[in-house]
Amino acid sequence: MGGGSRALSLSSLCAAAKPPQHPFPFAPAHRALPHRLAAAMSSSSSPTPAAPAASGDAGAPAPDPSASSAIDFLTLCYRLKTTKRAGWVKRGVQAPESVADHMYRMGVMALVAADLPGVDRDRCVKMAIVHDIAEAIVGDITPSDGVPKEEKSRREKEALDHMCELLGGGSRAQEIRELWMEYEENASLEAKVVKDFDKIEMILQALEYEKEQGRDLEEFFQSTAGKFQTDMGKAWAAEIASRRKTK
Repeated sequence: MGGGSRALSLSSLCAAAKPPQHPFPFAPAHRALPHRLAAAMSSSSSPTPAAPAASGDAGAPAPDPSASSAIDFLTLCYRLKTTKRAGWVKRGVQAPESVADHMYRMGVMALVAADLPGVDRDRCVKMAIVHDIAEAIVGDITPSDGVPKEEKSRREKEALDHMCELLGGGSRAQEIRELWMEYEENASLEAKVVKDFDKIEMILQALEYEKEQGRDLEEFFQSTAGKFQTDMGKAWAAEIASRRKTK
Protein backbone atom coordinates (compact mmCIF):
# COMPACT_ATOMS: atom_id res chain seq x y z
CA MET A 1 0.00 0.00 0.00
CA GLY A 2 1.52 3.33 -1.04
CA GLY A 3 1.77 6.38 1.16
CA GLY A 4 -1.05 8.05 -0.79
CA SER A 5 -3.54 5.21 -0.36
CA ARG A 6 -6.74 6.11 1.38
CA ALA A 7 -6.89 4.41 4.78
CA LEU A 8 -9.72 2.05 5.60
CA SER A 9 -11.64 3.08 8.69
CA LEU A 10 -10.38 1.33 11.80
CA SER A 11 -13.88 0.17 12.58
CA SER A 12 -13.67 -2.08 9.54
CA LEU A 13 -9.96 -2.83 9.98
CA CYS A 14 -10.37 -4.15 13.49
CA ALA A 15 -13.61 -6.09 13.02
CA ALA A 16 -13.31 -9.87 13.03
CA ALA A 17 -12.54 -10.12 9.32
CA LYS A 18 -12.20 -13.28 7.30
CA PRO A 19 -8.54 -14.45 7.35
CA PRO A 20 -7.88 -13.94 3.61
CA GLN A 21 -8.97 -10.32 3.84
CA HIS A 22 -6.83 -9.03 6.71
CA PRO A 23 -6.90 -5.22 6.56
CA PHE A 24 -3.22 -4.63 7.17
CA PRO A 25 -0.95 -6.57 4.80
CA PHE A 26 1.81 -6.89 7.39
CA ALA A 27 -0.33 -7.66 10.42
CA PRO A 28 -0.84 -11.22 11.67
CA ALA A 29 -3.78 -12.56 9.70
CA HIS A 30 -4.53 -15.72 11.64
CA ARG A 31 -6.12 -14.24 14.77
CA ALA A 32 -9.67 -12.92 14.75
CA LEU A 33 -10.88 -10.75 17.60
CA PRO A 34 -13.40 -12.22 20.02
CA HIS A 35 -16.92 -11.41 18.85
CA ARG A 36 -17.70 -9.06 21.73
CA LEU A 37 -14.49 -7.08 21.25
CA ALA A 38 -14.93 -6.93 17.49
CA ALA A 39 -18.42 -5.61 17.99
CA ALA A 40 -17.16 -2.99 20.42
CA MET A 41 -14.48 -1.87 17.97
CA SER A 42 -16.83 -1.75 14.99
CA SER A 43 -19.55 0.16 16.82
CA SER A 44 -19.92 3.80 15.94
CA SER A 45 -21.12 4.58 19.45
CA SER A 46 -18.88 5.75 22.26
CA PRO A 47 -17.60 3.25 24.84
CA THR A 48 -20.16 2.26 27.46
CA PRO A 49 -20.49 5.22 29.81
CA ALA A 50 -20.12 4.84 33.53
CA ALA A 51 -23.15 5.16 35.77
CA PRO A 52 -24.24 8.76 36.37
CA ALA A 53 -22.67 10.48 39.34
CA ALA A 54 -24.62 10.28 42.55
CA SER A 55 -26.62 13.26 43.70
CA GLY A 56 -24.30 15.87 45.11
CA ASP A 57 -21.44 14.76 42.85
CA ALA A 58 -22.53 16.73 39.79
CA GLY A 59 -19.58 17.39 37.54
CA ALA A 60 -17.43 14.66 39.10
CA PRO A 61 -15.42 12.71 36.50
CA ALA A 62 -16.65 9.27 35.55
CA PRO A 63 -14.51 6.28 36.56
CA ASP A 64 -11.61 5.94 34.10
CA PRO A 65 -11.67 3.44 32.55
CA SER A 66 -14.77 1.31 33.16
CA ALA A 67 -14.29 -2.40 33.81
CA SER A 68 -15.81 -3.18 30.42
CA SER A 69 -13.55 -0.86 28.42
CA ALA A 70 -10.46 -1.95 30.38
CA ILE A 71 -11.05 -5.63 29.66
CA ASP A 72 -11.82 -4.93 25.99
CA PHE A 73 -8.54 -2.99 25.72
CA LEU A 74 -6.54 -5.70 27.48
CA THR A 75 -8.11 -8.37 25.28
CA LEU A 76 -6.86 -6.49 22.24
CA CYS A 77 -3.42 -6.16 23.85
CA TYR A 78 -3.29 -9.97 23.99
CA ARG A 79 -2.24 -9.78 20.34
CA LEU A 80 1.07 -8.29 21.47
CA LYS A 81 1.81 -11.58 23.23
CA THR A 82 1.15 -13.65 20.11
CA THR A 83 2.61 -11.35 17.42
CA LYS A 84 6.18 -12.46 16.77
CA ARG A 85 8.84 -9.87 16.03
CA ALA A 86 8.98 -9.88 12.25
CA GLY A 87 12.73 -9.38 11.87
CA TRP A 88 13.47 -12.66 13.62
CA VAL A 89 10.73 -14.51 11.74
CA LYS A 90 12.14 -13.38 8.39
CA ARG A 91 15.62 -14.59 9.38
CA GLY A 92 14.32 -18.03 10.35
CA VAL A 93 15.00 -17.68 14.07
CA GLN A 94 13.42 -20.54 15.99
CA ALA A 95 10.75 -19.64 18.58
CA PRO A 96 11.22 -15.88 18.10
CA GLU A 97 10.19 -13.42 20.78
CA SER A 98 6.85 -11.63 20.69
CA VAL A 99 6.29 -7.88 20.63
CA ALA A 100 5.22 -8.11 24.27
CA ASP A 101 8.47 -9.91 25.16
CA HIS A 102 10.43 -7.05 23.60
CA MET A 103 8.42 -4.36 25.37
CA TYR A 104 8.66 -6.13 28.72
CA ARG A 105 12.45 -6.31 28.74
CA MET A 106 12.65 -2.68 27.68
CA GLY A 107 10.52 -1.85 30.73
CA VAL A 108 12.96 -3.77 32.91
CA MET A 109 15.85 -1.87 31.30
CA ALA A 110 14.22 1.40 32.30
CA LEU A 111 13.66 0.06 35.80
CA VAL A 112 17.28 -1.00 36.42
CA ALA A 113 19.09 1.78 34.55
CA ALA A 114 21.09 4.29 36.53
CA ASP A 115 19.45 7.63 37.22
CA LEU A 116 20.25 10.23 34.57
CA PRO A 117 20.07 13.99 35.13
CA GLY A 118 16.74 15.40 34.01
CA VAL A 119 15.29 11.98 33.10
CA ASP A 120 12.07 10.71 34.72
CA ARG A 121 12.69 6.98 35.14
CA ASP A 122 9.03 6.16 35.82
CA ARG A 123 8.07 7.86 32.57
CA CYS A 124 10.68 5.79 30.75
CA VAL A 125 9.17 2.58 32.17
CA LYS A 126 5.69 3.62 31.00
CA MET A 127 6.96 4.68 27.59
CA ALA A 128 8.76 1.37 27.11
CA ILE A 129 5.59 -0.64 27.68
CA VAL A 130 3.46 1.41 25.27
CA HIS A 131 5.89 2.35 22.49
CA ASP A 132 4.90 -0.60 20.25
CA ILE A 133 1.31 -0.95 21.50
CA ALA A 134 -0.24 -0.07 18.12
CA GLU A 135 1.29 -3.27 16.73
CA ALA A 136 -1.61 -5.09 18.38
CA ILE A 137 -3.57 -3.92 15.31
CA VAL A 138 -1.07 -3.19 12.52
CA GLY A 139 1.47 -5.90 13.29
CA ASP A 140 5.26 -5.49 13.28
CA ILE A 141 6.05 -3.52 10.12
CA THR A 142 9.76 -3.68 9.28
CA PRO A 143 11.86 -1.72 6.76
CA SER A 144 11.97 -4.76 4.48
CA ASP A 145 8.20 -4.55 4.07
CA GLY A 146 8.68 -1.49 1.86
CA VAL A 147 6.16 0.67 3.73
CA PRO A 148 7.25 4.34 3.76
CA LYS A 149 8.02 5.71 7.22
CA GLU A 150 5.21 8.27 6.98
CA GLU A 151 2.68 5.59 6.03
CA LYS A 152 3.82 3.30 8.84
CA SER A 153 3.43 6.16 11.31
CA ARG A 154 -0.01 7.02 9.96
CA ARG A 155 -1.25 3.44 10.29
CA GLU A 156 0.10 3.13 13.81
CA LYS A 157 -1.35 6.46 14.93
CA GLU A 158 -4.75 5.53 13.54
CA ALA A 159 -4.56 2.22 15.40
CA LEU A 160 -3.46 3.94 18.61
CA ASP A 161 -6.34 6.42 18.40
CA HIS A 162 -8.79 3.56 18.10
CA MET A 163 -7.24 1.71 21.04
CA CYS A 164 -7.51 4.85 23.17
CA GLU A 165 -11.17 5.18 22.23
CA LEU A 166 -11.68 1.53 23.15
CA LEU A 167 -10.13 2.23 26.56
CA GLY A 168 -12.67 4.96 27.16
CA GLY A 169 -10.89 8.08 25.96
CA GLY A 170 -10.25 9.38 29.48
CA SER A 171 -7.10 10.29 31.34
CA ARG A 172 -5.51 6.83 31.10
CA ALA A 173 -6.07 6.74 27.36
CA GLN A 174 -4.70 10.26 27.03
CA GLU A 175 -1.57 9.30 28.97
CA ILE A 176 -0.94 6.36 26.64
CA ARG A 177 -1.44 8.59 23.60
CA GLU A 178 0.95 11.24 24.95
CA LEU A 179 3.63 8.67 25.81
CA TRP A 180 3.36 7.07 22.37
CA MET A 181 3.53 10.41 20.54
CA GLU A 182 6.47 11.59 22.66
CA TYR A 183 8.37 8.43 21.74
CA GLU A 184 7.37 8.57 18.08
CA GLU A 185 8.54 12.17 17.78
CA ASN A 186 11.70 11.65 19.85
CA ALA A 187 10.48 14.72 21.72
CA SER A 188 12.09 14.40 25.17
CA LEU A 189 15.09 13.07 27.06
CA GLU A 190 12.93 10.13 28.10
CA ALA A 191 12.10 9.36 24.48
CA LYS A 192 15.79 9.39 23.54
CA VAL A 193 16.59 7.00 26.39
CA VAL A 194 13.77 4.63 25.45
CA LYS A 195 14.72 4.70 21.77
CA ASP A 196 18.19 3.61 22.83
CA PHE A 197 16.61 0.82 24.92
CA ASP A 198 14.70 -0.29 21.82
CA LYS A 199 17.97 -0.77 19.92
CA ILE A 200 19.78 -2.25 22.92
CA GLU A 201 17.06 -4.83 23.47
CA MET A 202 17.23 -5.84 19.82
CA ILE A 203 21.00 -6.35 19.69
CA LEU A 204 21.02 -8.12 23.05
CA GLN A 205 18.36 -10.46 21.71
CA ALA A 206 20.39 -10.92 18.52
CA LEU A 207 23.43 -11.88 20.59
CA GLU A 208 21.35 -14.42 22.51
CA TYR A 209 20.00 -15.96 19.31
CA GLU A 210 23.50 -16.13 17.88
CA LYS A 211 24.69 -18.03 20.96
CA GLU A 212 21.65 -20.30 21.19
CA GLN A 213 21.09 -21.08 17.52
CA GLY A 214 24.50 -20.60 15.93
CA ARG A 215 23.29 -17.83 13.64
CA ASP A 216 25.05 -14.79 12.22
CA LEU A 217 22.82 -11.77 12.85
CA GLU A 218 25.39 -9.12 12.01
CA GLU A 219 22.85 -7.05 10.07
CA PHE A 220 21.01 -6.19 13.29
CA PHE A 221 24.17 -4.86 14.88
CA GLN A 222 25.00 -2.90 11.74
CA SER A 223 21.52 -1.36 11.65
CA THR A 224 22.08 0.26 15.06
CA ALA A 225 25.72 1.31 14.66
CA GLY A 226 26.24 5.00 15.38
CA LYS A 227 22.55 5.59 16.16
CA PHE A 228 22.59 5.67 19.96
CA GLN A 229 21.61 9.05 21.39
CA THR A 230 22.69 8.74 25.02
CA ASP A 231 25.95 7.91 26.77
CA MET A 232 24.20 5.07 28.58
CA GLY A 233 22.97 3.61 25.31
CA LYS A 234 26.46 3.79 23.85
CA ALA A 235 27.95 2.15 26.94
CA TRP A 236 25.43 -0.69 26.96
CA ALA A 237 25.91 -1.27 23.22
CA ALA A 238 29.68 -1.40 23.71
CA GLU A 239 29.25 -3.96 26.49
CA ILE A 240 27.11 -6.15 24.25
CA ALA A 241 29.65 -5.84 21.41
CA SER A 242 32.48 -6.88 23.74
CA ARG A 243 30.57 -9.96 24.84
CA ARG A 244 29.81 -10.83 21.24
CA LYS A 245 33.52 -10.89 20.43
CA THR A 246 34.12 -13.48 23.15
CA LYS A 247 31.11 -15.72 22.48
